[in-house]
Amino acid sequence: MANEDEIFQSFMKLRGRIARAVLGIVPPKEVEDIVQETYVRACQITNKEAITEPQAFLFKIARNLALDYVKRADTRLSVSIGDTDEAVGISSSLLTDKTFNEVVSSEEFSDFCEAVRRLPIQRRRAFVLKKVYGYTQREIATEMKLSEKTVERHIALGMENCIEYLKRHDRSSDAKSSLHKGRVS
Repeated sequence: MANEDEIFQSFMKLRGRIARAVLGIVPPKEVEDIVQETYVRACQITNKEAITEPQAFLFKIARNLALDYVKRADTRLSVSIGDTDEAVGISSSLLTDKTFNEVVSSEEFSDFCEAVRRLPIQRRRAFVLKKVYGYTQREIATEMKLSEKTVERHIALGMENCIEYLKRHDRSSDAKSSLHKGRVS
């Protein structure tokens, strides 16, 4: 059974470990916010006596907050997916076509996410920092301790790899073809 003081002591003891655990899930600039939010959420629990393992409880809160952050980032990623659509060869007129927008499915977004997951680690990190979190190349270079030219190459290759993957796994080519010809199948 935990009380406020035990939660505080556990938090102070685990703060660094929580930050390292969260760092594997969210970008470095978000870690401190999530660590702080972890403590705030733990303090907001009304039935602290029911907490039998304060350390595990804190890690669970931090993990959930980090995963929530990633979910929100996935939503932002869906907005920037338009960048890859034009690279794949979809004309901008199709992007504004209401029928086309109705045909685009969550499977395509899932395919895009899978394409990103398949990128090599450094390339994926640079790509996600740029496309999802909106970092500049300079910020990414500083964050990853790489040259800006290397970051630029990672982002370009990441885009190219994603496009290739999407072309190989395109589930809606018939729909896109039909829409391009003016009919919906």
